[in-house]
Parts: sequence; structure tokens; C-alpha cells
Amino acid sequence: MAHFAQLDDDNVVVAVYPVANDALDPANEEASGIEFLIQWSNGYSKWKQCSYNGNIRRRYPAIGDRYDESRDAFILPQPYPSWSLDQYGDWVAPQPKPSSGSWIWDESKGEWISVTES
Repeated sequence: MAHFAQLDDDNVVVAVYPVANDALDPANEEASGIEFLIQWSNGYSKWKQCSYNGNIRRRYPAIGDRYDESRDAFILPQPYPSWSLDQYGDWVAPQPKPSSGSWIWDESKGEWISVTES
């Protein structure tokens, strides 16, 4: 079984569907899966193959994730406006998170705030 993400016009994931192995050509799994889904969906053509274990396109996408064509990867939604994507497609804060203790990002202050456990 293969899985495919359905993308909107902005490359945001709107759904993920499985496709049975008997509908796939093992020599060209993605193309045959997309062809099957185009027929199944009455012509919808924006599909990208994905996998549960992250072997294809970095991670298994969820609804709301975005497909980044330049990275050929699924990217999580941006957690805060000040965060940027690193070379691997992960969101990073403007400053590194301290290595010990519990911390949360405070966007209004632009810094990590220590969380005390009760």
C-alpha cells in the first residue's frame, strides 16, 4: 500500500489517501499512483507520494502541512512568525533553545521562557 497527499493550489495538504498495491506499477509507483488517483477523483491532479516512515519527502504529512517543491519535502506549519526554515526543512527559533530544563517560546518577547514544573 502506498500513500498520497492531496494538495491544494498553494501546495497545502488537504487529505492523505492510501492506494492499494494492485493499482500500482512497481517500476513507477508514484506515477501510477497519481494516475489512479486522477481517475478516482474525477480529474484532480495535485498529488504527491508520501510514507509513514518518512522515507519519501522527509515526513508523513498531516492536513495543513505544506509541500515544499524546492526541498521536495513536506513541511510543518510555521509555529511562530519569527521562526525560519533551516536547511533540512525544520522550523527554528531566532535563538537556540537552552539545552537543559523546560522552555517555551514567547513570541512577544522573542525569547525562550523557563517553565517551572509543579
